[in-house]
Amino acid sequence: MKRTESEEKISKAKNSSTKRLSGLLPRLTSPQLRFVVCINDGGFVDLEPLMVYRVKRDKDALAHGLLRVVDGSVEDYLYPARFFRPIYASSSLFALIEKPA
Repeated sequence: MKRTESEEKISKAKNSSTKRLSGLLPRLTSPQLRFVVCINDGGFVDLEPLMVYRVKRDKDALAHGLLRVVDGSVEDYLYPARFFRPIYASSSLFALIEKPA
């Protein structure tokens, strides 16, 4: 079945935005990954959905499907990688946030 003209435009628009985003976002296994957003707290009290967390590189943890993140306690812990999605944010953005005295 042939697509209508409007369906083709929608399809092209979806594909182009997906390609652009995938080029910007590092993968969970990427050494350039610095920040993730929580999509599932999995019952952990230190995780909050939609919260941004800093990532610490840990190859051994990744090999086991885990991600080392700095959580709300300002300590780094291992959590299942499936609880997070990568995001892009420059370090200078987080430097603008005032630290509590």
